[in-house]
Amino acid sequence: MHIAILTFEGFNELDSLIALGILNRIRKPGWRVSIACPGPRATSMNGVVLEAQASLAEAARADVVLVGSGMRTREVAADAALMARLKLDPRRQLLGAQCSGTLILARLGLLGTVPACTDLSSKPWVREAGVQVLDQPFFAQGNIATAGGCLGAQYLAGWVIARLEGIEAACSAMHYVAPVGEKEEYVGRMLRHVTPYLDQA
Repeated sequence: MHIAILTFEGFNELDSLIALGILNRIRKPGWRVSIACPGPRATSMNGVVLEAQASLAEAARADVVLVGSGMRTREVAADAALMARLKLDPRRQLLGAQCSGTLILARLGLLGTVPACTDLSSKPWVREAGVQVLDQPFFAQGNIATAGGCLGAQYLAGWVIARLEGIEAACSAMHYVAPVGEKEEYVGRMLRHVTPYLDQA
């Protein structure tokens, strides 16, 4: 099981790394979570440099692809050559996007009439791409999910784990990363946002 987190230049560390951390709570043979970049490395909006663990070609073959956000997402979406490398397909993959990453899914024509979540700054761009933007942190329909706000990454990760390993595994992962004294609260919140979209998958 390969989960690729698309991470571009100017990426938001919270989007990519919160999802990476939670998804890696699943410890089983064959479970792989990778930072996938267009090149050998990517520099975040705050100057953090990450080495790519997977290429975009590998991401295109992954079982799950999550699209992170960043300050240069509109440049990515306008780069025809780069976008052509993002060969994603919800018929064979679980797809998720965080904040401005939703714009990438929209520009790839993957959202269609599916409403989506994004952050407040990216909301106008996603609307311009013809997508209805919801005022909520998480939404999923079929094999596509979106989240709005940096900490919405926990819901994307919870949804992926619940879809692949079951709700108990998602609860366990969230319980592990949640603050001491607030663990049940965090697990409960994740369940409220994620479980309504599991039956329709």
